[in-house]
Amino acid sequence: MENNTITYSYFPGCTLKNKAKDLDSYARASAEALGFTLQEIPDWQCCGGTYPMAKDEIVTKLPSVRALADAQKAGQDLVTLCSACHNVIKQVNNDMQNDENVILKVNNYLKQDEIEYHGETKVRHYLEVLRDVIGWDTIKSKVSHPFTGKKIGAYYGCLLLRPSKVLAMDDPENPQIIEDFIKAIGGTPVIYSQRNECCGAYTMFEDKSIPAKRTEAILSNAEENGADFLITACPLCRYNLIKNKGDSKLEILYFTELLAEALGVKEAAHA
Repeated sequence: MENNTITYSYFPGCTLKNKAKDLDSYARASAEALGFTLQEIPDWQCCGGTYPMAKDEIVTKLPSVRALADAQKAGQDLVTLCSACHNVIKQVNNDMQNDENVILKVNNYLKQDEIEYHGETKVRHYLEVLRDVIGWDTIKSKVSHPFTGKKIGAYYGCLLLRPSKVLAMDDPENPQIIEDFIKAIGGTPVIYSQRNECCGAYTMFEDKSIPAKRTEAILSNAEENGADFLITACPLCRYNLIKNKGDSKLEILYFTELLAEALGVKEAAHA
């Protein structure tokens, strides 16, 4: 373990302030139990929810850059939880390291705030903090309520792993980070082919049949392979899976809820 008393700048994102409050509260309580602190960035703005693909689209990248610059000013790495927020901020940070056009135009906008940023901040997903900073062995040693005998399926979805060269979290075709997390809290990971396939995402606004079909494939595949329940880091994935679960008996939970329960701080998270 590198150091378990670190304070991280933290970007919660919009959904974690309303529909996904549990993802946030369980993460904060678990972080304190594991010896690190999530210090919420002041006055953060919505990241936009999706990464802007247009080369000349600059304004929608500014909220992410301001968050990154705030973390840089504090001398801290930036931690995210929501898969969508992580995806957007990590890709924007990559732009600020490698795309001269974006770097120039963004910093021209930021001059009025007396900010200059060139991609210096390290962006970490909460799962990466658990794996790379705290360490699975340390987590195992702190588990007081292990998920012994529980077969747990990891649901990655799209945004946590792709584009893989920029996100660089895990192998997008055969990821292990959530399975290793499951082992660390005493559970048995279930490997199923749909774990890193799309849930339908934002197609729910255009054609509800798409997430319905995708959800059916994901849940039936997980059940066929013996999963007791699924865990995810993505509020949109969880929404689609629950909204379209039909007759499936599988619960879909945030991974932070299981972490908080395993560490014995679940009740304290809502105190």
